[in-house]
Amino acid sequence: MFRTIFSKMVVMFIAVLLIGFLITGGMLYIFLDNFVTKEKTANLEKAASIVNNSFRSYLENRKNIIVQLYFEHILESMSEYTNSIIWIVDKTGHIYKSMPEMSDSTKKQYIDETGYMKLPDERQYKKVMSGQGTVKEIGNFYGFFGANESWLTVQVPFEYVNSNGEKDIIAAVFLHTPVPEVMRARSSVFRFFIVSVIAASAVSVIIAYVFSLRLSRPLKKINAAAKIVASGEFGKKLDIRSNDEIGQLANSFNHMVAALENLENMRRGFIANVSHELRTPMTSIRGFIDGILDGIIPPEKQKEYLMIVRDETDRLNRLVNDLLDLAKMEAGELNLNFKIFNINELIRRCIIKFENMIVKKEMQIEAIFETEEMYVDADSDAIERVIYNLIHNALKFTPQGGKIKIITLYQKDKVLVSVEDNGIGISSDEIDLIWERFYKSDKSRGKDKSGTGLGLAIIKNIINEHGQKIWVESELGKGSKFTFTLKRASN
Repeated sequence: MFRTIFSKMVVMFIAVLLIGFLITGGMLYIFLDNFVTKEKTANLEKAASIVNNSFRSYLENRKNIIVQLYFEHILESMSEYTNSIIWIVDKTGHIYKSMPEMSDSTKKQYIDETGYMKLPDERQYKKVMSGQGTVKEIGNFYGFFGANESWLTVQVPFEYVNSNGEKDIIAAVFLHTPVPEVMRARSSVFRFFIVSVIAASAVSVIIAYVFSLRLSRPLKKINAAAKIVASGEFGKKLDIRSNDEIGQLANSFNHMVAALENLENMRRGFIANVSHELRTPMTSIRGFIDGILDGIIPPEKQKEYLMIVRDETDRLNRLVNDLLDLAKMEAGELNLNFKIFNINELIRRCIIKFENMIVKKEMQIEAIFETEEMYVDADSDAIERVIYNLIHNALKFTPQGGKIKIITLYQKDKVLVSVEDNGIGISSDEIDLIWERFYKSDKSRGKDKSGTGLGLAIIKNIINEHGQKIWVESELGKGSKFTFTLKRASN
């Protein structure tokens, strides 16, 4: 049941909703309990005050029948209004007046020789008579109303000026109302709350269902698309239009699929290129060897063809070594030996290595150094490989009698090294593709058989391993300028 996000979200939403309602209901129940009790107590105190004033008038006008009837009316009205029993109790605990009247059985139980009912327990009236003010109690009134009954009792003292002109508590007004009656208002409010909770829960469950369904539906699409992509089909794209995290996930998924498709195309292209690069020299080698073994190639030309076989073997060896080096770099296994050295001196050594090629093509080499000595912190062997490959490419793609500039200059904490030529250049459509493995090999295969087509890919990885940048500026037919940065070191 709880194996899907949809079911988990619905259950979680309902659980949070119920917990929230339970907490709210509990707090409301406690609040209503206190609130209703206080409100009822305030009403009883107000009624007691009215009875107190009427009783005062009654005492002062005992012989006036109208006052007596009015007092009886006040007691009856307050009793009905507050739904309570009202007593007038004197200092000795005798119930002088009761509204409504007590039953005969109750009267017989508590009446004494005075002819009035007397409260049996002093605790029932001593507090209010002792001058403690209004007394409020909840209980069975010390057993008077039965052990299992609960009543709210409010006792208000009645002060009267005696013959000496002093105020004295001669009686008290007692109002009793059953607690269930007090809680009836709370129950009514709470019943309304329960009905509201049920209605709100029903609406919330529907909303949670719809919301969870809308949330889980795109996730199901993403899951289905992921299975398709995992099977090797990269044409599946998600069409989820949303600005939330689900929409961002769908966009990321589409980017991932595009990247995987590009990676797969690169992998297939890489395999095809490697196969081509290996098959071509191997076919030549086999053909020449078969020709020598079969006697097709005459003895006087065998040496010439064996030299071609040797060159093709050297080319295969370079290709395998470059592939191994590139694999190490991309796997992060290239160990760099950083040290401080003069980059200008390294450039001079690289130029000398191409002396024969420079003379043969009648090239002009111009070295422009900002200062005679410029020290950098890098791996000298790796950087020598970078400069060697860049100069070699410049010589290879620059026509007879062309010009190459090698420039070094400072830029804040960096040293910029540039190799510029006036050769065939690179089109704007190809400028971002030249860093791919074998890309240049396809373009130059007919011109130069010595290259493996991995030079620029290796160069970029070496510079990246140094934490530096390399870029190219080129225009078709006007030449190219490759520039990379190195960390400047103090000499």
